[in-house]
Amino acid sequence: MRELLLVFICSLLSCVSQAQVAQDSTMNIVKIGKGVGQLVANEVKKFNSIDTLYIEPQRFNLAFMLEHSSWFERYHIRNRQVGDKRTYSFSPNLNNKLGVYFGWRWLFAGISFDIRDIFGGKSNSSRKEIEFSIYSSKFGVDLYYRKSGDEFNSSTSDATSPETGNWDESYGGIHNNIHGLNAYWIFNYKRFSYPAAFSQSTCQRRSAGSFMAGFAYSRHRIGLESTVLKSTTAEQEDFIHYVSDIKYRDYNLSFGYGYNWVFHKNWLVNASLMPAVGLKMSKTDQGGGFKKWADDINFDLISRAGIVYNDTKYFFGMSFVSHTYNYRKPEFSVTNSFGVFRVYAGFNFWRRK
Repeated sequence: MRELLLVFICSLLSCVSQAQVAQDSTMNIVKIGKGVGQLVANEVKKFNSIDTLYIEPQRFNLAFMLEHSSWFERYHIRNRQVGDKRTYSFSPNLNNKLGVYFGWRWLFAGISFDIRDIFGGKSNSSRKEIEFSIYSSKFGVDLYYRKSGDEFNSSTSDATSPETGNWDESYGGIHNNIHGLNAYWIFNYKRFSYPAAFSQSTCQRRSAGSFMAGFAYSRHRIGLESTVLKSTTAEQEDFIHYVSDIKYRDYNLSFGYGYNWVFHKNWLVNASLMPAVGLKMSKTDQGGGFKKWADDINFDLISRAGIVYNDTKYFFGMSFVSHTYNYRKPEFSVTNSFGVFRVYAGFNFWRRK
């Protein structure tokens, strides 16, 4: 009986000891979790540290915004391998959209509608645009996907043949898409605010500028069908076969400068240019299934401009962002550019503690 009592007491003490160890382990995990959370919070604060003499931080958590946007594109293709020089330019129909957006500090998300859909017109349903941007004090990231659809017009040709086909009306037969990312770092982030110009999450109170550096990746695909021209010469048919499927990837490093000019209380004008040196990796389909790969280094350009009024509660303004990509060789080149012009108005709410 005594032995059984001793075994019971030892078992009870063992259970109590294990429970204490488990409790201590749980408390240690909680402490570690709090420490990691505090570390992350401190790093976030560092990423948004600013000089309040130049930049006023956002006083609200949420924002609501209405926006009208106009998207444009231009494709310029040149080939010298088929007979004499052939150069063609293609432009999709201008795309106008109305959007509704909600923002939380750094982030803006929402939905936009083609104006022709809203008012009962015929829209280009195959056209798609998706964009996601983050603007913080130190860095910014743009993610995008664009598919132009099949409505093109306003094309030109400088082919030396007098028979250049019909280039004055809308046509299909051109398919293209692009997706990629653009990331950049702002050096004078404590005094120069990109968010003040493009996401309205801060207010620039004194004029300031900054050098910027960035990296970008994009993948492009352009396809031409034989129906792209109403009537063609044999040389033009050969050209279309040569560029019937163009694919190239772009890796570039950029360095530029941006400036915020505060010309009146609550008013801001921004302008920035970031020239880029890019490595292009391209592939063309020459009709008969032959694939040609080529690597080359070329120059690209990212430009931004904007004007905005922001009194921390209400804001309105307009902005313009443009990307230009070049792939050039003596016998073949592609230059494509796309951009967006925005006009917006909104207000902030839910004041921070």
